[in-house]
Amino acid sequence: MTLSINDLIVTAPGDTCDAELAKQPWEFDRFPGYGPGASEDDVIPAPVTRPGQLPAAYQRMPEAELHARIRAAKETLGDRLVILGHFYQRDEVVQYADFVGDSFQLANAALTRPEAEAIVFCGVHFMAETADILARPEQRVILPNLAAGCSMADMADEESVEAAWEALTEFYGDDDTVPVTYMNSSAALKAFCGRHGGIVCTSSNASTVLEWAFEQGRRVLFFPDQHLGRNTGKAMGVPLEQMPMINPRRPGLGVEEDVLRDARVLLWPGFCSVHKRFTVAQIEQARAQHPGVRVIVHPESPMAVVDAADAAGSTDAIRKFVAAAPSGSVIAIGTEINLVNRLAAEHPDKTVFCLDPVVCPCSTMYRIHPGYLAWVLDGLVEGEVRNEIVVTDDVAVHAKIALERMLAALPKAD
Repeated sequence: MTLSINDLIVTAPGDTCDAELAKQPWEFDRFPGYGPGASEDDVIPAPVTRPGQLPAAYQRMPEAELHARIRAAKETLGDRLVILGHFYQRDEVVQYADFVGDSFQLANAALTRPEAEAIVFCGVHFMAETADILARPEQRVILPNLAAGCSMADMADEESVEAAWEALTEFYGDDDTVPVTYMNSSAALKAFCGRHGGIVCTSSNASTVLEWAFEQGRRVLFFPDQHLGRNTGKAMGVPLEQMPMINPRRPGLGVEEDVLRDARVLLWPGFCSVHKRFTVAQIEQARAQHPGVRVIVHPESPMAVVDAADAAGSTDAIRKFVAAAPSGSVIAIGTEINLVNRLAAEHPDKTVFCLDPVVCPCSTMYRIHPGYLAWVLDGLVEGEVRNEIVVTDDVAVHAKIALERMLAALPKAD
């Protein structure tokens, strides 16, 4: 039997990012920072919204009662409720999702339940914001734990992007650059793209989006994930020297003028804490220990890791890769441990393992706990909307333009 991620954290604390992850999330949500498991490179932005505490009754509630409450609430609410769960969500929560998928799939899934009065998003903050932007005005979007954020998304703030855009406009003119923001960004930055003729992308449709962007202008400003931008551009044939990484805090964005003049993809200095952990050495070790192993990694991984792997793709592409592999296959995966562990359990006829031997879940995604889910669902049954995510109309109108362009940019068939 495959152990749960929490079991692995508890039983092997020496092989985790931070054994504190085994604690219940309400024990550390009130403190500054992204919490246990977060990369030491992650710097929480200021100011930041601090979540309220989960009521003590739910903190003390036995696990069996929490799950009974969730099931009862789902039955009571019926079609008035839809629960969305990201692939990286913990198993004890994702089991209740009506739709499980990556960010692109869940953005589409939210549109398929127009009769639902409440959309409960078991993911992170930017995903719930996207759901609110795309939902009907009368639908309410709920994030069970407001501390479930994304360090990558916070690496690009509106003020810095606006300043960089001003510098680029001064250098290039005002009709030559197309802004592309990864889904892992705030609603404000999606609105920025909508206002400036840009678009949102996900790891599923990044190449399709870049092709669209190059049809609109000569170059792309890609934020916040440098690795997805670089890997996607390289796969499309853009030379590395034409993909400089800018520094919004330095004069001239920290790029020589001749390099800036020839640039096709301008990369923001952001990254994912989880995917940054994967290395070429890990791939070499997997190949040495498992001759014939197939290696697939997420494109948020560093370029050298993507180049050394057999394949790279979104979370859904990774899932399909494992499903399509013949029985007896050995597959090493470079992505978040909850998905890898789940795939291993779903395919017992194959050997599926994570490239990174350290148990390191997405620390903010992991903050969605059954206690929070039970609490917000009980609230809906009682007629109270808890932890609602609301994007203001002035932001939503422009963000929706960029998101609708994204939804029209269908990923290429595998």
